Amino acid sequence: MNTVWLLPVLPLLGAVVLLLAGKRSNAWGHLLGTATALASFVVAIVLFVGMAGRDAADRLEHQHIFSWVPAGGLQVDFGLQLDQLSMCFVLLITGVGSLIHIYSIGYMQHDPERRRFFAYLNLFLAAMLLLVLADNFLGLYVGWEGVGLASYLLIGFWQHKPSAATAAKKAFVVNRVGDIGLAVAMMIMFATFGSVEFADVFGSAEGASEGVLTAIGFMLLLAACGKSAQVPLQSWLGDAMEGPTPVSALIHAATMVTAGVYLITRSNSIFDLAPNAQLAVVIVGAVTLLFGAVIGCAKDDIKKALAASTMSQIGYMVLAAGLGPAGYAFAIMHLLTHGFFKAGLFLGAGSVMHGMNDETDMRRYGGLRTLMPITFVTFGLGYLAIIGLPPFAGFFSKDKIIEVAFDAGGAKGIILGAAALLGAGLTAFYMTRVMLLTFFGKRRWHKDVHPHESPSTMTAPMIILAVGSVGAGGLLAIGSSLVHWLEPVVGSHHVEPTIPVWVTTAMTLAVVLAGVGVAYRAYATKDVPTVAPDDVSALTLAARRDLYGDALNEAALMRPGKQVTRSLVFLDGRGVDGAVDGLAAMVGGASARFRQLQTGFVRSYALAMFGGAALVVAAMLATRVW
Repeated sequence: MNTVWLLPVLPLLGAVVLLLAGKRSNAWGHLLGTATALASFVVAIVLFVGMAGRDAADRLEHQHIFSWVPAGGLQVDFGLQLDQLSMCFVLLITGVGSLIHIYSIGYMQHDPERRRFFAYLNLFLAAMLLLVLADNFLGLYVGWEGVGLASYLLIGFWQHKPSAATAAKKAFVVNRVGDIGLAVAMMIMFATFGSVEFADVFGSAEGASEGVLTAIGFMLLLAACGKSAQVPLQSWLGDAMEGPTPVSALIHAATMVTAGVYLITRSNSIFDLAPNAQLAVVIVGAVTLLFGAVIGCAKDDIKKALAASTMSQIGYMVLAAGLGPAGYAFAIMHLLTHGFFKAGLFLGAGSVMHGMNDETDMRRYGGLRTLMPITFVTFGLGYLAIIGLPPFAGFFSKDKIIEVAFDAGGAKGIILGAAALLGAGLTAFYMTRVMLLTFFGKRRWHKDVHPHESPSTMTAPMIILAVGSVGAGGLLAIGSSLVHWLEPVVGSHHVEPTIPVWVTTAMTLAVVLAGVGVAYRAYATKDVPTVAPDDVSALTLAARRDLYGDALNEAALMRPGKQVTRSLVFLDGRGVDGAVDGLAAMVGGASARFRQLQTGFVRSYALAMFGGAALVVAAMLATRVW
């Protein structure tokens, strides 16, 4: 366990070497970046084997690195914590991250800045690993900000494109809004518990008032909404597709958007004691899973359709995490299975773009299954996994979330279960739409496009991820293995099913098949125009515009914020500065006028003295006369 520190240090070392070496590393930079990611994965495997070989009570391991912040009452050590929850994330981050590194060797082969790209990928992995391994909220915050920085650098990697630069700035700014929540939460923790260490905060949570815990919970939820692209801070995720496709896969499958789910699950001791904050988590998850699914139904850009899908699937995870001990393990299960099939889908989309001259409009695809057979099969397996057909991975994780949603009981259970069920049908619709528009039907691409299969450096990771899309769910579900694995960290809470499991499964499969059928009828039995029609419903138009998320944020946050800023600037300029400047002007004016009395001429002073003396004598004479 003394090698835990190697997990983030190895990719961080790769990033430092590549950034400092500059263009001298162009020939081998991609190899070093991939090697450091793979080395971190090997360390993760070794640590996992060692952890699995010990009793559940002995699996938690702390590693003190150095004394970090000795500031009066705030004493924070820089330390790492490896337990069952962080191990799940470490394996996902290093495993899927390494596959994305390998894929990037082929995808970025002709990019002159490939070395810098791999440096940023390494930095992304290092920051995310620090985030999930830190044993206190301040260390987590450093990783949290590091992930935000790396995403900004990677989304805007092609800086020559104004759209990419704008998307990177948007992601950075929106995430800063969420980061305020985490910062405020730490302030409340220190004021309440005198510490930001996990052990101190979680161990003392029962002694705090519900109001304080609710405030902390809401601030943590705000932070999670920013990183995991949940309503109302979801607007950056679709624009983030301006970055290279491997970046999209890394953000959506193994790093950034999973950070919010980790934060909520790690802070389970707080949310379990703050029912109002927990209810807010559930509402955000339910709203977002439907919000993203509706948007995904109307997107013609293959990457943006998958981005909306990620928003929706993360919504499922947040919903499950908001259901407390009954849902924490299933939130993580879906996060892990999603890591396989969503990474595979994004890499598959990148393979399609690679063979289609970077075209992203699915209306200009069609019939690619025969020309790109490996991409078709691997993408197809990811498709079957995400819509939740048995025995693919998504069936085992998403169905469990739908079950625990119905088991919430009463009207709450009916509403949440119905939302999760509707989301499953919408997922089946928009993902079937993606499959049909891309791989089936007539060929709709331009004459100068010559589709072809991608090189082995790209298809090999896709094949491995496809295997995970098939088997990961069953492996994690057998004997409730993941539930028992996470029980020491998130607890357990058995609930008697409100609806028999077989009924829930049958309903879910029926809704999924209905979604597939509707999509098939709309896109397989009719010709698909190469340009999206304008005569569409109001809902479709709204979905194309991301359900006016940007407009809502602009109206509710940006414009009022600008007015508040202008008012504060006016108050500062005319009020605070005006008072200071006015006092200074008054003193300066009075000084200037008094200064005029001092001419510097002796004759003037003598005349003044003579005049004064004359007035005194005249006054004395007048007094004597009277």
